[in-house]
Amino acid sequence: MKAQLPNRILITGASSGLGAALALHYAALGCALILWGRDRQRLEAVATYCRGKGARVAVRSLDLSDSAAAIVAVEQEDETGAIDLVLLVAGMGDTQAPGDLVEDAAQVARLGLVNFVATSAMAAALAARMARRGEGRIVLVGSAAGFHALPFAAAYAGSKAGIAHFAQALRLGVKRHGVQVTLVSPGFIDTPAGRKAPGPRPFALQSSDAAARIARAAARGQAHAIFPWPFILLRWVDRLLPRMLRDRLMLGLTPPND
Repeated sequence: MKAQLPNRILITGASSGLGAALALHYAALGCALILWGRDRQRLEAVATYCRGKGARVAVRSLDLSDSAAAIVAVEQEDETGAIDLVLLVAGMGDTQAPGDLVEDAAQVARLGLVNFVATSAMAAALAARMARRGEGRIVLVGSAAGFHALPFAAAYAGSKAGIAHFAQALRLGVKRHGVQVTLVSPGFIDTPAGRKAPGPRPFALQSSDAAARIARAAARGQAHAIFPWPFILLRWVDRLLPRMLRDRLMLGLTPPND
């Protein structure tokens, strides 16, 4: 049976990259879009484009490092009109700076707050409200990096690993209440932020392609979507290798310090 089209969709991180691509994907479907992002100017530009496609759009600019404010805001949005689908895309990706022995402590805290604390808290707030209604869909965007102990990106990999475990636990907790939770673990996506990261980006997907894959996974109520396929294989390799070999492989990926 074909999944019912959501009437009201919230997308975080919608001012650019994957979040903007998801906004454009849903814009032509007659849904009401709520777009969140830090950069108000870029967010308004995305909203204008979506309105041109026929979508009804509201925007909100906020910093997700303030998790308490994010919880209040998401509950306000749901009070205004029940959110049928939320796509929690917003996140930050940084690596250890050249010459540093470990990642900067402030950077670790910032990534933890944005990538894990605020994202999981908003998911929990909406899951409770959806469970009372007996329906709703939640998509949490993690990363294939969450499967691997990356020494040069410990905060990013750790925060995405946390989201992965949280999403799977939340899915089990609310499934019986009619709420679907989908974890998405993509590999490299060709976005402006991603292009700033050093090193190669094998199998990188266009953001529009990634958005379409996420939308399909959400519509199916898929528990976990990993793409593209080589990252499924890498996950199993990481699981099956002895720890000594895993450690050697991860250390081989570490950029040398100056």
